[in-house]
Amino acid sequence: MAWPHIFQRGALLSRFSHHHMVVFLLTFFSYSLLHASRKTFSNVKVSISKQWTPSAFNKSTELLPVEIWSSNHLFPSAEEATLFLGMLDTIFLFSYAVGLFISGIVGDRLNLRWVLSFGMCSSALVVFVFGTLTEWLHFYNKGLYCSLWIVNGLLQSTGWPCVVAVMGNWFGKAGRGVVFGLWSACASVGNILGACLASSVLQYGYEYAFLVTAAVQFAGGIIIFFGLLVSPEEIGIPGIETEDNFEEDSHRPLINGAENEDEAEPNYSIQEGNTVTQVKAISFYQACCLPGVIAYSLAYACLKLVNYSFFFWLPFYLSNNFGWKEAEADQLSIWYDVGGIIGGTLQGFISDMLQKRAPVLALSLLLAIGSLVGYSRSPNDKSINALLMAVTGFFIGGPSNMISSAISADLGRQELIQGSSEALATVTGIVDGTGSIGAAVGQYLVSLIQDNLGWMWVFYFFILMTSCTVLFISPLIVRETCSLMQRRQTRVLNE
Repeated sequence: MAWPHIFQRGALLSRFSHHHMVVFLLTFFSYSLLHASRKTFSNVKVSISKQWTPSAFNKSTELLPVEIWSSNHLFPSAEEATLFLGMLDTIFLFSYAVGLFISGIVGDRLNLRWVLSFGMCSSALVVFVFGTLTEWLHFYNKGLYCSLWIVNGLLQSTGWPCVVAVMGNWFGKAGRGVVFGLWSACASVGNILGACLASSVLQYGYEYAFLVTAAVQFAGGIIIFFGLLVSPEEIGIPGIETEDNFEEDSHRPLINGAENEDEAEPNYSIQEGNTVTQVKAISFYQACCLPGVIAYSLAYACLKLVNYSFFFWLPFYLSNNFGWKEAEADQLSIWYDVGGIIGGTLQGFISDMLQKRAPVLALSLLLAIGSLVGYSRSPNDKSINALLMAVTGFFIGGPSNMISSAISADLGRQELIQGSSEALATVTGIVDGTGSIGAAVGQYLVSLIQDNLGWMWVFYFFILMTSCTVLFISPLIVRETCSLMQRRQTRVLNE
């Protein structure tokens, strides 16, 4: 039954040590800082667009010679600057997606702390050069911007597979939906932090927004290098596999690829001995063959497209469509992330209670379609817009957080590879990497659709992609819903 399992999980959660809390907070804020630096770019798009176009640059100063003014403006109009900003988003996400596939494999073979710390510090330096140093030197070059953003995408990709793998090493099946639902708010908290930092210094110039977030991120990378424990075994605490073995019933319902467990005979399963041995990481192909990985990866490609479009374009949309000041648009966009935080945590708790993920996702995504329709028709009123934005974030950001965290952890620790943590980063990289490919394509399409058809057609595009998300996981939805109904019928008969 559902409730006894919840109580059992609560008992296990009570055994968590202060080390678990430290790991939770360090991984939470490390990824928050990575997201804060990404959010900075989306929050200053209006300022960058003005700087790159001749009309705005000409108004900003009258003392510069014509030849210097001409060398600094990159585009003849704001529309072309907007398209280039969309292309930068696409370039970043494509390189980020490629990096995720690589980082997941590397993270399963090297020390997760080293990989994460290197990615954070190196990315911070790239962000500083991209947004701050080029402006200080008044050096504007499209090729340089593209190259830096490709490198930044590759470096930032080290974050998510590593932090999910570390969390998977420390937190077992018990209450994973709640724990990861709350923890996956790290991205939304990072968005909020990035928005606040950017808006607080934007009056001094957009270069200072990049400077502040890069400095904080670099400091966070140093703290991770010296403070993060990647697994309980490093300090002599039993691993989570010991706890999970006591919960076979709670392990099976969430991710179970075989109708009959006796028929599951993978030839690449990790052999478990009586002593601690060096486990072998599974290959990329073997990880793709795990049940549910492809379905959730394709679904996440569609959903992350929508979620990241809000992430990259929401402040620009508010400023461009409603004429609100850039700093006000940055602060208002926070409500989308607030909705995502609440949605991810609450939906994670419900999925733990039901011991199923897909039905909860399906209901939320169907309601997300209605919320997108409502938000696309929001009036020019900040309070109403913020409310509709939070509702949209609840039904879109919540499922996105759950797929990228709790479900990825479930997929990386299912029965076929029980006893090994060496698939978790690889599986997470596959799911998030596929999602990032979809998001990369989407960012350019958003700028293209908006430029040719307007913002309303952008929302129609979001509705289509949300519907495709439900379509890709529909077999899992049907199977898990039938399982829930059978369980309920069995409980009624037993009573």
